[in-house]
Amino acid sequence: MVRTPLTPEERERGERLGLLLRAARGERSMVEVAARAGISPETLRKIETGRAPTPAFFTIAALARTLGLSMDDLMARCVLVSLSG
Repeated sequence: MVRTPLTPEERERGERLGLLLRAARGERSMVEVAARAGISPETLRKIETGRAPTPAFFTIAALARTLGLSMDDLMARCVLVSLSG
C-alpha cells in the first residue's frame, strides 16, 4: 500500500495532538496509559512524538477516555492550530 505524503498542515496537526496527549498524560507512565487505552506503548510513543500523525479514530477515542479528555475539545484544539497558519 502506497501512502500519500502528508501535507504540512496534517503533520502540524499530528504534532499538536501528540503534545496535547503528552501534556494530559502528565506523570503517568507511557506503559500505564497505553495499557489502559488498549494500545501498545510504541503506538503511544509514535503518536506523542508526531511520528503517527493520523492515528485511527478509535485509538484517539481510547486515549481521550483514558486521559479524561473531551473528544470535542481535543479535536477543536488540533484543528484550530492548522487553520490559524
